[in-house]
Amino acid sequence: MRHSKIFMLSALVVSSLLPLANTAFAASNSHEIKSFYDDSKLYSIGDQVPALYRTKPYEIIGWQERHLPAPDAGTHWTYIGGSYALITDTDGKITKAENGDIYFQ
Repeated sequence: MRHSKIFMLSALVVSSLLPLANTAFAASNSHEIKSFYDDSKLYSIGDQVPALYRTKPYEIIGWQERHLPAPDAGTHWTYIGGSYALITDTDGKITKAENGDIYFQ
C-alpha cells in the first residue's frame, strides 16, 4: 500500500510538471534576442545602426530562406555581427533582433 501511494504521488508531481517542460522547450526554441555585438559595439532594441547597414547590399530580401519572420511595413532585415536585425527603413532603428542560428533551424 505504501509503495502505491508513493507511486501515485510521483505520478502526480511528474504530470503537474509536464506543462512547464513544454513552456521551457518553446522558449528555448526562440531565436529572438534583445541585444548583440558587432565587433566591440553592443546593439540593443531601439538603437540606431550605422548607415552602412541601411544600404541596399545589406538589405535581406530572402528573409523566408533564412527562417526570419516577415518584416513589418517600413522595416527590413539586415545582418550585423552574426545576428539579424529588423530595422526601420527611415532611420535604421532596431525593432527586433534574431540570433544568427535561426538560419540553421
